Amino acid sequence: MDKLVIATHNPGKAREIAYLLRGMVQEVITAGSLGLPEPDETENTFTGNALIKARAAAHAANLPALADDSGFCLTALGGDPGVLSARWAGPDKDFKLAMDKVHSAWTSQNTDNRAAHFICALALVYPDGREHVVEGRVDGTFTWPPRGENGFGYDPVFTPDGYDQTFGELAPDHKHAISHRADAFRQLKTLLGA
Repeated sequence: MDKLVIATHNPGKAREIAYLLRGMVQEVITAGSLGLPEPDETENTFTGNALIKARAAAHAANLPALADDSGFCLTALGGDPGVLSARWAGPDKDFKLAMDKVHSAWTSQNTDNRAAHFICALALVYPDGREHVVEGRVDGTFTWPPRGENGFGYDPVFTPDGYDQTFGELAPDHKHAISHRADAFRQLKTLLGA
């Protein structure tokens, strides 16, 4: 593929997706750099919201667009914050605030269930209407207090199964190899024969 729009305004997510796209796309641009508006995410699934973003960017830029909708899910909270993960960070996208809210909600459940996972839905939409959707997942545990400065979002409070470091502590290359986003990209590459 020559050129692709990453349908995001989140710099951390854009960097991670660009890294995972290396070798697949010659030029990557973001919806934010094109000044495209962020569409309202009105669906109650990761796949639905990824499709909203990818369709809007593909239509506005007249280029293939890739959107990611991902979230942090705690079993003890019935899967919350889930598709509302970014909204828990408020209008300023303050993920320290979001992590504090998660901890407070988890504590109020009076449970030791720390089971957690990240989900990533990827939607690739072409201007001609073709669409591909995949969903990746990584399981682990909710970790408190937050640890590590790497990554973004909820990474400092998630320890993937089989590890003793949070996503916030793992080296970026290592995280990119095992994350929910990496799982989704492996599926997408297989789907596209890349």
